[in-house]
Amino acid sequence: MSHSVLVTLHLFAAIMFVGTVFFEVLILEGIRKPLGREAMRNVELAIGRRARRIMPFVMIVLFGAGLSMAWQFRDALAQPFASHFATLLWIKIVLAFSVLGHFIFAMAMSGTGRLKSRHFQIIHLSVFCHVVLIVFLAKAMFYL
Repeated sequence: MSHSVLVTLHLFAAIMFVGTVFFEVLILEGIRKPLGREAMRNVELAIGRRARRIMPFVMIVLFGAGLSMAWQFRDALAQPFASHFATLLWIKIVLAFSVLGHFIFAMAMSGTGRLKSRHFQIIHLSVFCHVVLIVFLAKAMFYL
């Protein structure tokens, strides 16, 4: 698959995932108190059900395209400290796999009914920080 197709697929999946994380952290957290505990729990459950249907496909595209693009830079990745690009790409990959770990953990907890509101908040804040850094690194690795 051509690099431009991979970049496009990766970008659209990233927009979907990062947009969802931004919405959940910046919008939903702002309505937690006015809605109340029970209403917010219902919102979180509904979002969790929807996310379990959509996000696995988004993550497959995101990681599939990302790994395919990383393969194209395997020479640079073989020497992570030889250039700023390689170092930043490695950091971006590590952060991405950390996000994947958060995602798998949240999906497993949600699927078994053990994801509490506090877990929901902590996971989303952590993933939010990760994706902000990933987006920054995605640009920085080509300009630093």
